[in-house]
Amino acid sequence: MDLEAFLAEWQNDSPTLLVHTSGSTGKPKPLLVEKQRMMASARITCEFLGLKKGDKALLCMPLDYIAGKMMVVRALQWDLQLMAVEPSGHPLKTLNEHIDFAAMVPLQVYNSLQVPEERERLRQIGHLIIGGGAIDQKMADELKTFPHAVWSTYGMTETLSHIALRRLNGDQASEWYTPFPTVSVSLSADDCLIIDAPQVCSERLVTNDIAEVRADGCFRIKGRKDNVICSGGLKIQIEEVERLLKERFAGDYLITKRKDERLGEAVVLLSTLPETDARAVCEQVLPKHWRPRYYIQTDRLPRTETGKPARYEAERMAQ
Repeated sequence: MDLEAFLAEWQNDSPTLLVHTSGSTGKPKPLLVEKQRMMASARITCEFLGLKKGDKALLCMPLDYIAGKMMVVRALQWDLQLMAVEPSGHPLKTLNEHIDFAAMVPLQVYNSLQVPEERERLRQIGHLIIGGGAIDQKMADELKTFPHAVWSTYGMTETLSHIALRRLNGDQASEWYTPFPTVSVSLSADDCLIIDAPQVCSERLVTNDIAEVRADGCFRIKGRKDNVICSGGLKIQIEEVERLLKERFAGDYLITKRKDERLGEAVVLLSTLPETDARAVCEQVLPKHWRPRYYIQTDRLPRTETGKPARYEAERMAQ
């Protein structure tokens, strides 16, 4: 979808808009969302960040997904000056103007950090929000030195983009997400995050994200409930295994699972490295019971259009 087509859809008489989930855990699902709630979400974000009329906002993500759509709605609602570039892995490649507000996925940030000119443009963004995937420790360490506000977002299509932010740099840097003032969170019986955000979501939303919630309402995410591998009686969180590998693994990789006659489920590593190299790293870094039972070398790891691990496809490959 291009910007002109989205604006036509936004300005028509329908009170709702069709959006699709990202597809990180399966096939993307269509959702009808209310435009009034999208406008409320836009106002909440702009107020939280202290954006001003006329600030320059960068649209660099596809308009097929909620993240791109919401950047346009924020610009319309808050009278921001929207600058659109073709969605790509290097959104700042040809951009020389100062940007007050931008939203990117981790892959776009990573790519921009590798090119000195793009890295400097990234550093000068007034408010940079990053969502749609995990931010690894090496990237987080680089972002700590940025002079302006850098945020990690938490949200999903059902919440019309993010409902909480956490600072990655400055005195306010934290591993805990702060919900917006209109949002409250709690935990289900199996420690999954429950979101109550009446301005953007008509019903309480029980997520599959295993979380920890503090007394002040801030929270942090430990992993997804559906990313647990039950192997030989042990519960292994996929994100925890991937986190331990981050610092030492030279290639690209994903942890997934497959059925196993003896263990019930077994840990599988998909990676771009030969098995001998991948196995050597795993044996050095991972606890014995977390080490993959199967290693699969592949030229292409399954990811969604927004750069998230495509977990369903990864599991299908592992079978």
